[in-house]
Amino acid sequence: HVQLVESGGGSVEAGRHLRLSCAASGHSSNRNCMAWFRQIPGEEREEVAYIDSDGVTSYADSVKGRFTISKDNAKNTLYLKMNNLEPEDTAMYTCAAEHVCPIIFETAHRGQGTQVTVS
Repeated sequence: HVQLVESGGGSVEAGRHLRLSCAASGHSSNRNCMAWFRQIPGEEREEVAYIDSDGVTSYADSVKGRFTISKDNAKNTLYLKMNNLEPEDTAMYTCAAEHVCPIIFETAHRGQGTQVTVS
């Protein structure tokens, strides 16, 4: 069983930065692929970024050049560094994990989410 706990969300002004964290536990093979998703009420969920077991990353076009996904295997923690935040980045951010990429959010291991609000 994989448990994921997000932290680091909050309310910030446009142009500022935040770093989200996702503390993971459970069998590591079920966390070979990890990703951040976000959802704005009334809109479709978007995969923001993912990182696989080899460290290969991928980003949504909307965040390329501003967000960086990374992981610290020793700490079992996934990060999302978000720079130059825009009001359009306001959403609930959720960490997800699966044994392979790509991650299907509905069936993946997921956290409860952390809210990011940019004004």
